[in-house]
Amino acid sequence: MFSKWFGKQEQVKGPKAPEIMGLYLGGSFQLDDLRLRLLEPELIIEGAARTHLIQAVGEVMLDTGGKILRFYTDDDAFLQVVLDGGDTEQHITDVKLWYFYETKTVGSDSQWQQLLSREISTPSFALENHTFNRVWDAVGEVSPPVAMTEKTYEEDGDISDTDQFVMLYERPIGQDEVEALLVCGEEKIIDNRADRCLVISTGFNLQPADIRING
Repeated sequence: MFSKWFGKQEQVKGPKAPEIMGLYLGGSFQLDDLRLRLLEPELIIEGAARTHLIQAVGEVMLDTGGKILRFYTDDDAFLQVVLDGGDTEQHITDVKLWYFYETKTVGSDSQWQQLLSREISTPSFALENHTFNRVWDAVGEVSPPVAMTEKTYEEDGDISDTDQFVMLYERPIGQDEVEALLVCGEEKIIDNRADRCLVISTGFNLQPADIRING
């Protein structure tokens, strides 16, 4: 259903960041205003921007052979595109817009181990009096966070890697809609030192008609 999103874009100079659906580093896109006005009252986020400038691009290679592309914007958000089996629009299986809700620094090894073993992945997660249920359940009693590494391309040409330990949650809203919650422990090695944080983001699904690429 995502096979005919947008036309081709001209190649832009800069780091060799991934591109898809006309989305590229330094580009921009717009969200449908009516869609957001109808959906936003049900969401935790408030005041979502309609126009987004892409300031960085992230790429995650999944063990299943799929790929996640993240287009980070100037509104503390990122448009996430999930692909399975290839790198074209025909392989897109999911598109969400995520907003960063909270970022906390992890100050010690013991706190980090506590997050990984007990706090990132739980059967449910409470946020602002809402209950989100875990989506990625493993076989058996323990469902550990999913480990992945994201390569991020910046506009200034900088490229960095971040190890992430992630769990996805959802809660129903409205009719046939869900609000998603992403709980992520991030670890980046800087000057031989581990820089760690806990990042919480909320998101919602998008369809082709919800996005317009700015030429």
